[in-house]
Amino acid sequence: MKRGPAPLKVELKAEEKEGLKKLASRPSTAQKSAQRARIILAANTGQNNAEIARAEGVSVNLVRKWRGRWAEGKALELAEMSLEDRLQDLARSGSPGKFRAEQLAQIIALACEDPQASGYPVSHWTPKEIAAEASKRGIVASISARQVGRFLKGGRVTAASQPVLAEQDGKGPGRV
Repeated sequence: MKRGPAPLKVELKAEEKEGLKKLASRPSTAQKSAQRARIILAANTGQNNAEIARAEGVSVNLVRKWRGRWAEGKALELAEMSLEDRLQDLARSGSPGKFRAEQLAQIIALACEDPQASGYPVSHWTPKEIAAEASKRGIVASISARQVGRFLKGGRVTAASQPVLAEQDGKGPGRV
């Protein structure tokens, strides 16, 4: 005797099936996308959510979610999207970023300046001093030293290969 409603039926066109197989087996595919492709392929064979979840080592809810998204995408005519795009996470809600790219660039430029030129009696900036100077110059209304530290250590800056803050021992590549 089965429990609960029958899982949503997933029917794939031949080209979708072939594309999902390629995605699932291609080494360069992100693991989440490959796993989602395997879930959709297994759903197409008629396996139930629990069977797929056991085989993939994931929760039944995850299988149900991706089976549902695939079926919903078909109903909404999202078939024109690439297979990889259909297997991506949905945009998440949340507040937009507080700082614009120009502000970030100005803060990084400030960190590259000599702090003594701005009247600070130190040889290297600290995040606290950069935050104070950025507010003083009107780059931002306010910013915490912690946020400055995250910016400069690469939390949101992907272009810099090295931290922008100077190393304390003076030996590091980030010397200003």
